[in-house]
Amino acid sequence: MLSISVMWDKGADPDLGLPAYETAGAAGADLRANFPPDQRGAGVTLGPGARALVPTGLRLAIPEGYEVQLRPRSGLALKHGITLPNAPGTIDSDYRGPLGVIVMNAGDAPFTIAHGDRIAQMVVAPVLRARFDAVEALEDTARGTGGFGSTGVG
Repeated sequence: MLSISVMWDKGADPDLGLPAYETAGAAGADLRANFPPDQRGAGVTLGPGARALVPTGLRLAIPEGYEVQLRPRSGLALKHGITLPNAPGTIDSDYRGPLGVIVMNAGDAPFTIAHGDRIAQMVVAPVLRARFDAVEALEDTARGTGGFGSTGVG
């Protein structure tokens, strides 16, 4: 099993625990909002269309050759319209700064994120790197240059 080193940010609440897989078959580990002490009581309230960077209180050391993808939690998306506007967000293996989650309210009512709430999930994935070669022509395919709905409705 791959190991990722995790460090608490200064002022973070370690009682919230590290990211965790909630079921045996879960692909994503849940991340929690971990506000600084002066914001823990109020959390953050997002009006419809608003977005905020929500701290997790964590820093990661992701092994080279891997990334962490940040994804919305389906229950928050369905019930409240809470999503991640850049999903999946990528945390690169050479980043060592604070892990924050950009959260957006795509719903029609204000939504409050409280200290300790599960706000996103993180999926660890391997990264393949490619070499890019300039060529004069590309090989043909059955699809060719068809795009944006060319294979069916929508």
